[in-house]
Parts: sequence; C-alpha cells; structure tokens
Amino acid sequence: MLLPKEKLRLLSMVDVLEPLSEEALEEFSQRVPDTHVDRGQVFYAPGDRSEALFMLKRGRVRIYKVTPDGWEFTLAMVEAGTMFGEMSLTAQRMREAYAEATEPSDICVLRREDLERIVRANPDVGLEMMRVLSERLRACEERLEDIGLKNVPARLAGLIFRLVAHEGIMTPEGPSIPTHYTHWQLASMIGASRESVTRAFTKLQRGGAVKLKDRRIYVLDADALEKSTK
Repeated sequence: MLLPKEKLRLLSMVDVLEPLSEEALEEFSQRVPDTHVDRGQVFYAPGDRSEALFMLKRGRVRIYKVTPDGWEFTLAMVEAGTMFGEMSLTAQRMREAYAEATEPSDICVLRREDLERIVRANPDVGLEMMRVLSERLRACEERLEDIGLKNVPARLAGLIFRLVAHEGIMTPEGPSIPTHYTHWQLASMIGASRESVTRAFTKLQRGGAVKLKDRRIYVLDADALEKSTK
C-alpha cells in the first residue's frame, strides 16, 4: 500500500499529468484508485472489453499479442510514468492484446468519465495527451518500417539504440541497458525468431558494436551500431 505522499510523487511523474497543480493532483489521487500487480501477472487480456486507461506509476509492463501458432509479439514495453490502455477517446487500442507486469508495478486505472472530467477541468492535460500520442504514432510507424524493410541485424541494432535512449545508463565500459533482456524477449520486440536474434547479436559483437556481460548489453561503438541500423 502506497503512502499518500509517495502516491502523489509517483503520479506527478506520469507524462500527461505534468500540467496539474499540486491541488489538482491530490484531488485526482483521491478519486482514482491504484492497483498493485506482481511480476508476471497478466492484468489485461483479450475479452476485457471495458474501456480503461492505465497510468503506470511504478514498475514496467509488457503489451503483447499471441499469434494463432502461439508466438508472442511484443507491441510495447511500458515504462513508469506512462499511460496506456484500451480507450477510444485516446486512440489507444489493446484489443486482442495482453498486459503483463514484468516487475512489481503500481497502476492507476481510469474510467472514461474520469479522463473526460480531468481533461475538461485541465485542458493542458489534453494537449499533453495529444503530444504523447503523436510521438507514439511516429515511433510505431518507424517500427513497422523497420520490420517491413530491414533485416534482423539492422532491426536488432535499432532496438538496442532505442532501449539505450529510453533506459540506458552510463558505465565505465560505455552506455548499458540495465534490464536483462533475453534473446527471446528481444526477438518478440522486433518480429524475429530467437535463433535469428542470436545470430544477429553475434554479428554485432564481432563488429565491435556491442558486448554482453553479466546478461547486460553494453554499447562499445555507437557509430558502428548506428551503421548497423541501415
């Protein structure tokens, strides 16, 4: 159970809520319930038809679909401080998708009327929502272009670039991705098989672009990695 001050602090870090004053944020916190989900817990699945918008305050969530032959395709890895969900008002669609917590997470669940109320009272929230959604649309278009036009090594190199930009940390050995992604997880994010990702990663390592140490990816040569994205 989050303490009130901690809940407010985490809510203030959610992208679309940044325009809210402290008073408005506190009112929002009291009105909207929060839920804790454990690692590995699927809290949204095909068949859930209620319109809901989720705000991830803490943790990480994977949005994925399952193909008829049982293969999982990761649509998005949602970081803390981000909104996502199934709500026509925001053009967010998760039909036939699953939402799984990849680490212990705290989430706010908004109903349609909650979102409409906050946007009417705080137009800047609506503007911020438009900005966030336009950025996601652009990222989605770039990802689809990668899958359709690039080979697996180029797609993997592009994914590593994005992961470093979103969650990377600087170490004495260079930029590193702190999350321990398996080859299967990377494969599900670029629309490839685990075996092809293993081969592609080996190619990037031999080219001196990256290395794997203690299950963590390090970027040794950013220029070489960028060239590999072409």
